[in-house]
Amino acid sequence: MKKIINQALIGFLKALSYLPFPVLFALSDLMYLVLFHVVGYRKKVVYTNLRNAFPEKTEQEIDAIARKFYRHLCDIGLEGIKLHSISEKELDKRITLYGLEKTEAYFRQQKSIILLGMHYNNWEWSASLQRLSSHQLLMVYNPVRNNLEMERFILGMRERFGAISVPVHKSARTAIQFDKTERPGCIWLGADQTPAPNTRFWTTFLNQETPFFSGPEKIAEKTNQPVFLHYVRKLGRSRYEVHFIELFPEPAKANPDDILLTYIDRMEKIIQETPEYWLWSHRRWKHQRPEGIKLIERLPKQQE
Repeated sequence: MKKIINQALIGFLKALSYLPFPVLFALSDLMYLVLFHVVGYRKKVVYTNLRNAFPEKTEQEIDAIARKFYRHLCDIGLEGIKLHSISEKELDKRITLYGLEKTEAYFRQQKSIILLGMHYNNWEWSASLQRLSSHQLLMVYNPVRNNLEMERFILGMRERFGAISVPVHKSARTAIQFDKTERPGCIWLGADQTPAPNTRFWTTFLNQETPFFSGPEKIAEKTNQPVFLHYVRKLGRSRYEVHFIELFPEPAKANPDDILLTYIDRMEKIIQETPEYWLWSHRRWKHQRPEGIKLIERLPKQQE
């Protein structure tokens, strides 16, 4: 019965993806009313995260950010489903790419690269960038628990333009393997996700003690693959700029901690500028730093 229900839901989502954008925008507006005013989807999590991240803001300012966030959340939810059927022509109208010439220069040198992304604006459409990049795009993901049908649907959308989905536990091995193939790889990591509390990398982020996966710095140090920031800027509803910003051309020569610290600094500044576009409904600060794990200091201002 569960499988039948999942298949019916996936069929509905596929049909939904063929609706034109004006209809999707209308549905998104309706979803906002339901999620925010009726259901109150994760409102406690969202408001708590915002208050802790911005203690200097008034309650009215926090409420304004939260309302904008919920509207944006509904938009990107439907945009993600649209990835199932959207055409390349439509994507070209809605995504402008900057910095690809830098990554292509590394491809010509037969060098793989590391792309550190975040759950900010529409990260799902980045799977379509494979058609513009010579590198093999390797998108790291957390497997969907107990729902194989839904996982196949999501991975099918992400891989329809040629990207390869890589389970998080295989990310380091895959990055190293593609460093030795004829076609260099570009491993995309959503590095703002929450690891287990016993991770060694804890620092301050948005005014709170926060753990980060140390995998990106380990991969960068071992492979010396150039590290880029993947930044998506919103121009309007379903219209974005995607920026590839080089952070470390030779990460093996850097202090390993500085790789993540630089990424965190850049990400924090972006979120502080337009906070409504980050994923505030995620329980990012659900862990407390264990005793015995040292808090890593942020980079001094002059080194940012």
